Amino acid sequence: MAKQQQPQEYALEAVTVERHAAGMEELTLHTNAGPMPARLHPATPGAAAVVWVGGSGGGLDGPAWGMYPRLAGQLAGQGIASLRLHYRKPNYLEECVVDALLAVQYLVEQRGYGHVALVGHSFGGAVVISAGALSPEVVAVVAMSSQTYGTDLTAQVSPRPLLVLHGTDDEILPHRCSENIYERARQPKELLLYPGCRHGLDECRDQVDADVVRWLLTHLRATAPLAQELSKS
Repeated sequence: MAKQQQPQEYALEAVTVERHAAGMEELTLHTNAGPMPARLHPATPGAAAVVWVGGSGGGLDGPAWGMYPRLAGQLAGQGIASLRLHYRKPNYLEECVVDALLAVQYLVEQRGYGHVALVGHSFGGAVVISAGALSPEVVAVVAMSSQTYGTDLTAQVSPRPLLVLHGTDDEILPHRCSENIYERARQPKELLLYPGCRHGLDECRDQVDADVVRWLLTHLRATAPLAQELSKS
């Protein structure tokens, strides 16, 4: 009889700061299953924070010609930290969900930040929906141009607010994907569709930037009652 394989336990073992540049820390998060490159836009301890993850290929910059560093800079000016994360194993959903959870753990336990929002694009939409449903430290989730595969936990994101957004001319994943996620989600939830915008959100970049920043600021500044509710669950 074949020996049953034990599920792997993942742990964050160390973090190294490669260098400081323009108010940002270039980091490597070392886990027992491999390293994760990251970029931290810091804020004062106790502040809220955002974890940003990419699509199936990973990466640190996000869609729309560098959305993640652009919006991380805007949020830093509002006193909110950001961690842009590259997966250990891009395109492996369960592994990438673990990466997002370890990033949340790092921000809360080692950096002393408060509650965390998750933002993901495309494949990363499924990553943040799954990780958001599983983590009591996560208080808000944004899924952009998301796939539906891997979003079985959508209903469990609630009571955290969920924002799903999509371009109506997405050439890779139809906007019906985000509509489907929205239909399966529980309140509080919001759906934004952008006419004429494609998968990378370049055509609607300015509006998406404004909408995502507005939404994150609104929900990260109203987290105290929700955090108490999640801590009891």
